[in-house]
Amino acid sequence: MTAPAAPRRILVVCLGNYCRSPLAGRVLADLGGDAVEVRSAGLIDKWEEAHPEMTAAATALGYDLTEHKPKQVTRKLIDWADLVLAMDHSVLEQLRGIAGPDTAAEIRLYLDHDRDVPDPMGRPAAEFAACALLIEAGAAHHLR
Repeated sequence: MTAPAAPRRILVVCLGNYCRSPLAGRVLADLGGDAVEVRSAGLIDKWEEAHPEMTAAATALGYDLTEHKPKQVTRKLIDWADLVLAMDHSVLEQLRGIAGPDTAAEIRLYLDHDRDVPDPMGRPAAEFAACALLIEAGAAHHLR
């Protein structure tokens, strides 16, 4: 009998691990099931929980962010991952700097076609809802 394959380790990163990456991590974990192990992090360490507007947008789509505790990305966390997904180009460039040239992890944007997931911080609730839909729609191509 063959042992089951190890889950694919995915790390999702945004600026503060407050809006976009917590939801992306939850979506990937829920949709990927046992095939993935997902963590999320931010470039900065500033908040204690997920943004209330993103938590509400997530709940509306059936995802629970109430237990999320933001964390800051580290080289060790990047080294843990097989795939590191950045929410935008700015985060992508900083992640590449943290990872260095010898990382084994694949580091790329969350959305395909070289697109950013817009940061809804400081925007109306409708922007959080739109961002949540974009994140949910973008998850599928990471779970193939």
